[in-house]
Amino acid sequence: MKLYGLIGYPLGHSFSQRYFTDKFAAAGIADCAYRNFPIETIEGVETVLQTPGLRGFNVTIPYKQAIVPYLSGLSDEARAIGAVNCVKITPEGLTGYNTDAYGFRRSLLNLLGDVRPEKALVLGTGGASKAVKYVLEQLGIAFDAVSRDGKNGAYTYGDLSEEIVRAHRLIVNATPLGTFPNTEGCPVLPYEALGAGHFLFDLVYNPAVTEFLKRGAAQGAATRNGYDMLVGQAEKAWEIWNE
Repeated sequence: MKLYGLIGYPLGHSFSQRYFTDKFAAAGIADCAYRNFPIETIEGVETVLQTPGLRGFNVTIPYKQAIVPYLSGLSDEARAIGAVNCVKITPEGLTGYNTDAYGFRRSLLNLLGDVRPEKALVLGTGGASKAVKYVLEQLGIAFDAVSRDGKNGAYTYGDLSEEIVRAHRLIVNATPLGTFPNTEGCPVLPYEALGAGHFLFDLVYNPAVTEFLKRGAAQGAATRNGYDMLVGQAEKAWEIWNE
């Protein structure tokens, strides 16, 4: 049996296990399985790696950067981004990839169409935000980061005036705020500054319409959640594992 999986913590509402289990069933792939490996510290990956049949695994919060020292190699994209969400296991060692960038780019372009906003705000400074910033750079969209303390971003949330929000027509939530079961949460923004020219992308997919997206849509902004991004990154991971 070929085994694949997901490391992170917590993993109670993981997308990946359900997605791959359904994928294997629909395609009649009987010799593959996918399971969650919730590990409270990154050191737990050493036990995961002893699992018989393990061919590869995805990486989610909070280990997209912490996993790097355990790897023997990185793809060019993962090295440029500085975060890993997909690991391939081979006899030569573990290689890290970033398929978040592939999934985000594909889904973002579906949201934007032919429009290229002049500036974007990236909310959050974790591993997921690194892939977002990488894609924006590739697309030539200037961006400013927003963090709670301002150490890793141009702005804190308290800095975000209506003028700043109006000047940034694309806003990407790369934080877990609003994720089930804490669905009432959302980034602190002057939502009244949003309008029909804005695009809001939320990496959160559960619920499908987060408070962040709900407030943006109420002001006329175009919105998109993270589901299609996750599908894209999952399919790219499957391709990597089977190359």
